[in-house]
Amino acid sequence: MPEPVDQRLRKGERRRLALIDATLRVIGRGGAAAVTQRAVAAEAGVPPSAVLYYFASVDDLLVAALSAVNDRYVTRLEAIGTVDALVALVEDCARPDRMSAVAEYELFLHAARRADLATELHRWDDALADVAVRLLPDDPGRRPLLVAAVNGLCLAATLGSPYDTGVLERLVAG
Repeated sequence: MPEPVDQRLRKGERRRLALIDATLRVIGRGGAAAVTQRAVAAEAGVPPSAVLYYFASVDDLLVAALSAVNDRYVTRLEAIGTVDALVALVEDCARPDRMSAVAEYELFLHAARRADLATELHRWDDALADVAVRLLPDDPGRRPLLVAAVNGLCLAATLGSPYDTGVLERLVAG
């Protein structure tokens, strides 16, 4: 049987993650400006005081949400070894419920306005550059093109614009 402290820690981590997920849904519907203690609490189904228990401020909540989004993407990018896996990542941005992808972009734009979040902002780019090295090991000249193509395709997919993932296959094939 786990010790009570461990159970409280697990429950606290679940609550913290639920608040981050609720934050992403609020951002998806109304942008970062819509994130308030009350809005996130209502979305998560918890009392408003729970938000400030886990996050000292709304800004801390936004930064935690950005970090969580990046953690998920970086983990996924680290596992990519084929162009098909990279295409799947782009196509996920076009999923029927694109609001989570919209929320993720909103967080990246939020970070782009703040010098103190530059490291967090560039984690995606660094992980994507590593994918380009794996997929184009003998062609460093095309790696920046692959990175730019993925960034552009992800944005187009998120916006609901037409996009062609065949570009990735053609870039990697040479």
